[in-house]
Amino acid sequence: MARKMKDSGVEWIGLIPEEWNIKKVKHCFVRKNEKAEQEEPIILSLARSGVKVRDISSGEGQIAESYYNYNPVSVGDLLLNPMDLYSGANCSVSKVEGVISPAYMNLGAKDDNDSSYYDYYFKTQYWGMTLFAHGKGVSYDNRWTLNAETLFNYYLPVPSVYEQKKIADFLDEKVGKIDAFILRTKQSINEYKKYKKAVITEAVTRGIDDAILTKDSGIEWIGKIPKHWTLRKVKSYTDMISKGTTPKDMSTVKTDEYRIRYLKSENIVDSKLVLLPEFYITDEVNDSLERSKLSEKDIMFVIAGASIGKVAMMNSDLLPANTNQAMAFLRIKEEYFGLSKYIWYFLQSNIVSSVIALYSVQSAQPNLSMENLGNIRMPLSTNDSEVYKIVEYLDVKCAEIDALIAKKETFVEEMETYKKSLIYEYVTGKKEVK
Repeated sequence: MARKMKDSGVEWIGLIPEEWNIKKVKHCFVRKNEKAEQEEPIILSLARSGVKVRDISSGEGQIAESYYNYNPVSVGDLLLNPMDLYSGANCSVSKVEGVISPAYMNLGAKDDNDSSYYDYYFKTQYWGMTLFAHGKGVSYDNRWTLNAETLFNYYLPVPSVYEQKKIADFLDEKVGKIDAFILRTKQSINEYKKYKKAVITEAVTRGIDDAILTKDSGIEWIGKIPKHWTLRKVKSYTDMISKGTTPKDMSTVKTDEYRIRYLKSENIVDSKLVLLPEFYITDEVNDSLERSKLSEKDIMFVIAGASIGKVAMMNSDLLPANTNQAMAFLRIKEEYFGLSKYIWYFLQSNIVSSVIALYSVQSAQPNLSMENLGNIRMPLSTNDSEVYKIVEYLDVKCAEIDALIAKKETFVEEMETYKKSLIYEYVTGKKEVK
């Protein structure tokens, strides 16, 4: 027999089971924002994978001068990030005690309400952009937040405590199995990506002729290279190596005024430039950033941040365009245009990863200077025909690996979609745990 449903009276909740109620967050939870005042507190952070204990001795993330203003967290508290409403499910139930920045919302359950059930419910609100719709701020630079008053007046479906626990236990089991499948698939994807990098490295340091005679390159992270190959600095093939800067004004929507594409490291995916996320600047701003105006066949290289080392080649479809200070670009000399793709492949190799590890400066974030980027020595055949054959070989081989990766990524996307749908169906009562 189908479950009897009723209109919740709340647009974003819709139909709920007849026996469920609707209440505001403030009726189900209390905000725990008292001060910690601990001598040696356990510092917590809220990540996508859950609540984590921070190792402040490692210097990871921002270090506070004092943790006395942090809020205490007990096991079972529900933590929400009100500062990031559209990049994922930024909530989790804490399984450890400690203190956390007052920038987060720390919710303690009232009347035995089950935090795990509401953790799943709030995840659906992040995924469905419902919380985003109630936030305020500047969306293009991620300052889109939800204030405490709005959150505590936010409506929730309220099953009985018994059913809340039943739903949470059911989802723990089902979601755990789905996440295990996803994790194994992602690990497989990472192995294929490592394999692809190894294939590229082998081709740009040894060539594709197994019988060829070799010599010592004299560089530890390059090793042996074919006897007739040379070593030259990357900058010798370029007219310039430059980087951009961050403009004061940009838009996430293309208009007649904001029409110049502004590229960030997020626009590089799998060594290619992608359209999303979109950022645009005006012609006036573009002209003021003359040194970072981009041209076709420029090779983009991320020199700062967590995604340091990502590389892509500029194509005409994205022009006119400009870029920011985390992204360097190499403008290849016209006489070496034929080597552009080879250089693009070389910059994806383990050789460059070794250089990054050696020279990147660890401060607030890793970075590689443009000078060090330009001084990387690149092995290259003196035979142009051999160079083109290497590129053709890598085009075929990498396409095969990319196709396998794409299939696995599609599976991950399908499983993520199924997981979200499953959670939504049960936390809203559309499906009942038997």
